[in-house]
Amino acid sequence: MVLLFVLGLLLLAVAITLLAMGLRPAEEARGINRSLAVLQAMTDAPRELSAELEKPFADRVLQPLQARALKVGRRITGADSAERLRRKLDLAGNPAGWTVDRITAGKVMGAGLGLLIGLAVGLVLADALTTRLIFGAAGLVIGFFGPNLYLYQLAYDRANKLQRELPDAIDLMTISVESGLGFDAAVQQVAQNTEGPLADEFARMIREMQLGMGRGEALRSLGERANVDDLRSFVSAMVQADSFGIPIAQVLRVQSGEMRVKRRQRAEEKAQQVPVKITIPLIFCILPALFVAVMGPAAINIMDNFGG
Repeated sequence: MVLLFVLGLLLLAVAITLLAMGLRPAEEARGINRSLAVLQAMTDAPRELSAELEKPFADRVLQPLQARALKVGRRITGADSAERLRRKLDLAGNPAGWTVDRITAGKVMGAGLGLLIGLAVGLVLADALTTRLIFGAAGLVIGFFGPNLYLYQLAYDRANKLQRELPDAIDLMTISVESGLGFDAAVQQVAQNTEGPLADEFARMIREMQLGMGRGEALRSLGERANVDDLRSFVSAMVQADSFGIPIAQVLRVQSGEMRVKRRQRAEEKAQQVPVKITIPLIFCILPALFVAVMGPAAINIMDNFGG
């Protein structure tokens, strides 16, 4: 009996020990539980903390940098800089995404980037400190005035397109008026049936008139937004015809004839400039090759004869 009692106690102790070992979590289980807890904490983190990391690079870095560059640009440029940039944007056709603030910030950022590029080029190409500084200054100036030059080129190309499209637009307008349409309806026909900057300008003029602006004022705004003498002349003639009651069809017919004469004269002028413009390529590119082809064999024979 005593032996059985002792054996029962031993079995009971072994069972309690095994039960305790089974209930205690292992080290690996505790590590996994800690990892799961960390992941759960990251998942359940407030959206305000994780939203900053989820923003794209442009919103986190570029926008604050652009805001600081805008403050510096406003301090550097004059008080009338915004008005001058707005005027250049109108002449360039107000490209999509281009604003006065963005151009001002872009000038400062371009100046900094140009300075770095200029210094890097100076370090590679020059050994003197003065030359490197010159490269850096040149990069700074080019980066700062680069947006202005780009806007000037856009405005120049747009003015050329307006000048080329104006005679055809006036012809279409003349046909529309002579067929019975009013001037506003004729302008709308040109805006709907043609493409290009002139059609966009006419469409903007129609919208301004629909918003309550007078016809003369809308025409003057059209002339101010385009740096084209022919368009300004057309706008002036239309304003005078509207003020004095002159028949629009007659004025449009006269304007159409004048525009076509001017376009033919410009084409003749460019054709006469070709011989003058071709002189420099002729002297430095064509004539040397011609001299080599013609005089080369003779020069070789003379050298062989004198050498022999």
